[in-house]
Amino acid sequence: MLKDFRDFAMKGNVVDLAVAVIIGAAFGAIVTSLVADIIMPIVGAFGSLDFNNYFLALSKNVTATNLADAKKQGAVLAYGSFLTLTVNFIVVAFVLFMVIRMMNQLKHKEAAAPAEPPKPSAEVVLLTEIRDLLKKN
Repeated sequence: MLKDFRDFAMKGNVVDLAVAVIIGAAFGAIVTSLVADIIMPIVGAFGSLDFNNYFLALSKNVTATNLADAKKQGAVLAYGSFLTLTVNFIVVAFVLFMVIRMMNQLKHKEAAAPAEPPKPSAEVVLLTEIRDLLKKN
């Protein structure tokens, strides 16, 4: 049973999937930072807005002006966080689209380039020479 598990875990697809998940997590952290630290502050600068602190109080007890304090006071609808995550998703989807598009273009260029015909093996060359000699005689 242990041998079967080892064989399964060492198959190319499982290892490739593990690498993809790790790279995807690292890429997600980069995109999250891009959105939270670069894109959203630029968008917020146009209207002096900080989207992360946009919320709707669902309780009369909420009097705070920032989201962290408001959550402590009662129920809030944090639509600013949702907006930030939506922009994050759009950026991730766009970047992945561009990467896949670029990879597809590279594949099409490779497929469009004519491949060299494979050289015949030594046996085929030898048999061809024998055939030609037999024809000659």
